[in-house]
Amino acid sequence: MSDFLIDEELLAAIDMGSNSFHLAIARVDHGEVKKVASMSEKVQLAAGLDENKNLTEAAQQRGLACLARFVGRLSSVQPTRMRIVATNALRQAKNGQEFIQRAAEILPKPIEIIAGREEARLIYLGVSHTMANSGRRLVVDIGGGSTELIIGEEFEPIHTESLQMGCVAFTSAYFGDGQINQKNFDKAVVAARKELSGVANTYKAAGWDTVVGSSGTIKACRQITVNMGWSDEKENLTREGLEKLKEKLLKFKHISEVDFDGLKEDRRAVLPAGVAILYAVFDVLELDQLVYSDGALREGVMYDLLGRFQHEDIRDRSVQALMGRYNADPKQAERVVKTAQHLFEGVAKSLNLNS
Repeated sequence: MSDFLIDEELLAAIDMGSNSFHLAIARVDHGEVKKVASMSEKVQLAAGLDENKNLTEAAQQRGLACLARFVGRLSSVQPTRMRIVATNALRQAKNGQEFIQRAAEILPKPIEIIAGREEARLIYLGVSHTMANSGRRLVVDIGGGSTELIIGEEFEPIHTESLQMGCVAFTSAYFGDGQINQKNFDKAVVAARKELSGVANTYKAAGWDTVVGSSGTIKACRQITVNMGWSDEKENLTREGLEKLKEKLLKFKHISEVDFDGLKEDRRAVLPAGVAILYAVFDVLELDQLVYSDGALREGVMYDLLGRFQHEDIRDRSVQALMGRYNADPKQAERVVKTAQHLFEGVAKSLNLNS
């Protein structure tokens, strides 16, 4: 079989996020990924981490049941043309390998637990392929367990960061009793500001032309402000609109009371924490507005996979860009590659590794 993908062949990606699991199936049409089917379920793995950072049995069962439902949609996709990635919750879980082994009995391909910066890179790839090129952009993605911040131009990320703050994790930490008040909200904002402080100066020095938000928290916040008439004329999320959303949210006393037109039931519980994180992002990075993009991790996974089949691996371009930026010695880099390859080949068979 050819290594090249041709038009009309299927690709699939499963994104096992800390809040939601997502499945996307797409066709390749003249080099573009056209989504033909998708599923999304709130699994909330991050909420299933106990005090020892182990996934509870209940959380594992939620995840496995969801994956079993996803597999029912994958029969028409070859395993070589799919990728399954897991993010912060499984990065944190001490018993993550136990869950992965159980999932392996269900899935047609192994799960990859991707590093935070790899997650950021893939998110940027997904966003950049769904938007017209518009100079340098800052991408903000608030997930269940982590928040990714990326600065890039066209399809190339320049700065990538993954911060330990997410809507599910912050819900457990600051709104665990369901109470909504100024004190809890302020504690969440302070914690988010602390996470952001380590990257703020670097990011602001690099600068950006536009700000783009992706994934569920930002989608929900933007939709609420649009429905309430708090967005700008282009339906962007603005600082003023976010302030109004915060004020309205604090009028509710308990998560069960939260009620906004268009807000999905399963988003209600994590909304206060998500708003607090987004509020801190706007404050620390001094943002005025952001544009929403439907592109996210799963789209980035598929475009990355497409690039590998077409021998236009974006990872190679990223490495070349880094070598140029930091004046790396190509000959020494080649020696490192050969040494790493030799070490890999020495253990690949015994450890059952794939290249």
